[in-house]
Amino acid sequence: VQLQASGGGLVQAGGSLRLSCAASGRTFSRYAMGWFRQAPGKEREFVAVVSQSGSRTVYADSVKDRFTISRDNAKNTVYLQMNNLKPEDTAVYYCAGDEVLTTSPKYDYWGQGTQVTVSS
Repeated sequence: VQLQASGGGLVQAGGSLRLSCAASGRTFSRYAMGWFRQAPGKEREFVAVVSQSGSRTVYADSVKDRFTISRDNAKNTVYLQMNNLKPEDTAVYYCAGDEVLTTSPKYDYWGQGTQVTVSS
């Protein structure tokens, strides 16, 4: 499956952005979909994951209650709604897909990343 992330940009602290990740192919619903991020000089870190059906979600503590992950299997798309953004959320955000729901960055499929920059 091929993944294409979009929706990044520059926003002031306290603002919101919604990231989208569109998947090609007919097997999107087979995959748990996750979002990860990587800031300059740091390792890639887990942000959120949603199960194949969308019924289960897991969040990193740093984004809980601010970010919401969701998916639309009819549109082959996963979303990350980010509210109350903070400068420390600045990073390149990647979507990823795997048949196993995990918070580890050991996903089979990765998108190309979209830059999110939060100014203070």
